Amino acid sequence: MAKNDLKGKTVGWIGTGRMGYAMAERLLKAGAELSAWNRTKSKAEPLAELGATIVDSPAELADRDIVFTMVAGPADFVEVTKGQNGVLSQGGQTPGLLVDCTTISEEASHEVREFATRVGTSMLDAPVSGNAKVVKAGKLSIVASGAKDAYDEALPYLESIAQGVSYVGEGELARMVKICHNVFLGVLIQSLAEITVLAEKGGVPRHAFMDFINKSAVGSMFTAYKTPSLVNLDFAPTFTPLLLRKDMELGLSAARNLNVPMPVASMTREIIQNLIGNGYTDCDFAALIEMQAKNSGYEIKSEDVEVETGL
Repeated sequence: MAKNDLKGKTVGWIGTGRMGYAMAERLLKAGAELSAWNRTKSKAEPLAELGATIVDSPAELADRDIVFTMVAGPADFVEVTKGQNGVLSQGGQTPGLLVDCTTISEEASHEVREFATRVGTSMLDAPVSGNAKVVKAGKLSIVASGAKDAYDEALPYLESIAQGVSYVGEGELARMVKICHNVFLGVLIQSLAEITVLAEKGGVPRHAFMDFINKSAVGSMFTAYKTPSLVNLDFAPTFTPLLLRKDMELGLSAARNLNVPMPVASMTREIIQNLIGNGYTDCDFAALIEMQAKNSGYEIKSEDVEVETGL
């Protein structure tokens, strides 16, 4: 995208954790006029080198045309929008458009959408698929829902962040898509841990097994970029077991409300809880392979092999 494609509107960004920082960085590099806030200010300050203005509260972003939020969860999202220093709660000027990229429940999203509508701000749900490495590689995917005119306004900015943007309709539909996506993510990583341990106990080197999986019909961007974690036991956090448990519970709650049986997802949630109970909290959820190996009667070790990530 040419830099001048993003000129003409001011952009606010709330939340510069691993994901939020990488996404805001892409907007800045695409030429957006961006101001950023993060609870821990030092995490946002490096964006100033790319031209961002760093502010001291979400309220200071109330006069921006578009404000993006990428925070930890529903409580944080409500706080930075409706809270005392929220971007929507100042009683005066509010952003024309709020774009939320956080993974939250439909209920929390609907609550803020109603509030935003009352104060004159349109809201677009735009949760994402990928981690910070995927963002940097330009391979992020975004699913969006809300009023079509709000989507059209946000689209140039979304396309500067992600390689794929899918519009699924009005209201909170994107939340359902993202929760279903993350439930599948949990089931997929646990299944991948199981078959990789099985192959290794059967004598197959993990890197060779994952090379085949990635080249096979069941390989994907996800299996490829998780290969270093599974082969070399690199569990530097991109998505923690605590965050995965939160999303599994959101999915199972929706399933109960809609009377949809989820036997495989339910079991996976308990496996993730077992991982957390054994102290795996500040790490990547790929650590499930280490727990699977323990449950299979052996101590897994890094193969220390350079592998492709697909990114």
